[in-house]
Amino acid sequence: MTLGALIAIYLVQLGAAISPGPAILMAARTGLRDGHRAGAWLSVGIGLGACLWAVTALFGLSVLFRAAPALLSAMKIAGALYLLWFAFKIWRHAPDPVSDGGETATPRGPLGLIWLGLSTQIANPKPALFFGTVFLTFVPPQAPLWSYAAILLIVFFNDTGCAMLVSRIFAFERTRRAYLGLKTVIERIFGGLLALLGLKLALT
Repeated sequence: MTLGALIAIYLVQLGAAISPGPAILMAARTGLRDGHRAGAWLSVGIGLGACLWAVTALFGLSVLFRAAPALLSAMKIAGALYLLWFAFKIWRHAPDPVSDGGETATPRGPLGLIWLGLSTQIANPKPALFFGTVFLTFVPPQAPLWSYAAILLIVFFNDTGCAMLVSRIFAFERTRRAYLGLKTVIERIFGGLLALLGLKLALT
């Protein structure tokens, strides 16, 4: 396992981590609604979810998905239903005051935020195929054990860092004040985008 291969994995995976998706959307909403500290804990869950998909790819789940497309389709539908359910809740409770929270209030405790980030990330099984492709391209079959630890560290650093950056941008006080003035509209935009991502997951 060469340094060049690790750098290539870092750059390719960084591009995947920053690409718009349910996890990035949730990081933006959490930073906007609950501040950067909540967004940071959520980001840890997003990073752990990415590592989970990377581990499944290392153990051959991406190969299983290719051999049994029906399994991937079932997981995509399950993930899409989860995203659509959450999008409906966001849309329905958009007019609720922030102080009331409603059913879509972000979990306040660190563990609840980590779980929200993790569950949002694992609702999309496509990263398993992405990681499988990356590993087949850059990781030799007899790679040393330390290289797998290094790859997982890269995955966690990239996904957590990108989500934290997004939540930080949306957590600025001026941005949050604008959110409070347009809460219903903004929440319904978030809900609509999350629903579109769920539909895209189910249909592609």
